Amino acid sequence: MPAQSAQQPVLEVRGIRKEFPGVVALDGVDFRLFPGEVHALMGENGAGKSTLIKVLTGVHPSDGGEVVLDGRPVRIAGPLQAQLAGISTVYQEVNLCPNLSVAENILIGREPRRFGLVHWSELRRRAAESVADLDLDIDVSAPLDSYSTAVQQLVAIVRAVEVSAKVLILDEPTSSLDREEVRQLFAVMRRLRDQGVAILFVSHFLDQVYEICDRMTVLLGGRLEGEYLTGELRQVDLVARMIGGEPSDPGEPSDSARREPAEGADAPPFLRADGLARSGAIEPYDLTIRSGEVVGLAGLLGSGRTEAARLLFGADHSTRGSVRIEGAEVSLRTPRTAISHGIAFCPEDRKTEGLIGELTVRENIVLALQAARGWTRPLSGTRQDEIALHWIRALGIRPGNPEALVRNLSGGNQQKVLLARWLITDPKLLILDEPTRGIDVGAKAEIQKLVADLAGDGMSVLFISAELEEVLRLCHRVGVLRDRRLVAELPNDGSLTPESIMATIASGAQS
Repeated sequence: MPAQSAQQPVLEVRGIRKEFPGVVALDGVDFRLFPGEVHALMGENGAGKSTLIKVLTGVHPSDGGEVVLDGRPVRIAGPLQAQLAGISTVYQEVNLCPNLSVAENILIGREPRRFGLVHWSELRRRAAESVADLDLDIDVSAPLDSYSTAVQQLVAIVRAVEVSAKVLILDEPTSSLDREEVRQLFAVMRRLRDQGVAILFVSHFLDQVYEICDRMTVLLGGRLEGEYLTGELRQVDLVARMIGGEPSDPGEPSDSARREPAEGADAPPFLRADGLARSGAIEPYDLTIRSGEVVGLAGLLGSGRTEAARLLFGADHSTRGSVRIEGAEVSLRTPRTAISHGIAFCPEDRKTEGLIGELTVRENIVLALQAARGWTRPLSGTRQDEIALHWIRALGIRPGNPEALVRNLSGGNQQKVLLARWLITDPKLLILDEPTRGIDVGAKAEIQKLVADLAGDGMSVLFISAELEEVLRLCHRVGVLRDRRLVAELPNDGSLTPESIMATIASGAQS
């Protein structure tokens, strides 16, 4: 990174303030971004990261302070103006047109024309040059939807920098990528950094932040907590600054560590799957989950973790095999059947499969309970308020307003709303698919502790996570999947490590 004393920031905000009804989202925040650096924006969900990005890109006007670009104060009126000024953003959910070619996506809205018509050969040539500049091997004439999510993410970055971006904002770009895909993304980021592009990187993966970032800015409660050189701030100290507490080593055992199953390892199983499978999705697998036990599913993206879980909730139909619940064989043909047997499911994509953004926190929380009662027996408004307020307090959902639209909450608080919805139904088995993905360190620790407490009270939990350290912290047993097969079941007896799980994934057999 260039010496700060030798260069002025390409982008700077001074005393930025942003208020929403009843909430001060940003309170006098300062921020600097220099050319040729990767800069992390860190903080808990609700700290103000997303709001700051939206102010920088003109989505939200600021209520005070100023934005300075190349040494001159500017007022950015919208995302298009931000892009014209040299500020491009790539969001977690890639905003591309999958039905168009890669080349069309890269130059959409800026297509070269001849005699009023799109000059297709020139469009493909320019797109190919942009791809080659970042040392990527992508066929720009191919349909975008023929490529993986990771490649689509890279195409979004190519599109963002094709307009000669000075500043590239990457908002949670690695949340859906595996390790090799992250490696490829980081190679592109380093190339852009070396070309002088200033990159603002937002991620909840601390190891990735320390691998790729030169500096970091920490926000806490809408205020600037501090700006640090990455190499001079230990991870444990970063966590403490993000949550406003004393330094503590997140690798040490804590109250969220797993406990022995409430009913013991010899307890009869709550659920037992024998040869359960769905053609084209998951090969036949056996799985047993006892009361008070947390069973983990580990594997690379696409290994079949989610597909295995969906069969247990009736979200997908099995094509073979059987399921027994408390000793009796059941047919889990629909989610409603699973719910009636005490099974709850928090899906990986909470925004599209879990929550309804246009409904309030209260309405989202009571949804499953109302569905279980049937729509002919509606919950009274008073009862809905009592339930919502109880779980808002119990889980620390912020803001604590049951009438807030759930789409306006941070990722961690949205996850808590989804958990509250299912905990109201008093489930016997709680299936959690990536419950801590894309949420901050503090909310992650709270959810991990909740899982351990629920298991300690006798609830069965099926826990899916790409973070192997998290799986080991919480789970009593770990099922390992590879190529849509359950290839091993490993007891978490103290000798299990992330490396041994990865070796099992790599070899397809217990090591």
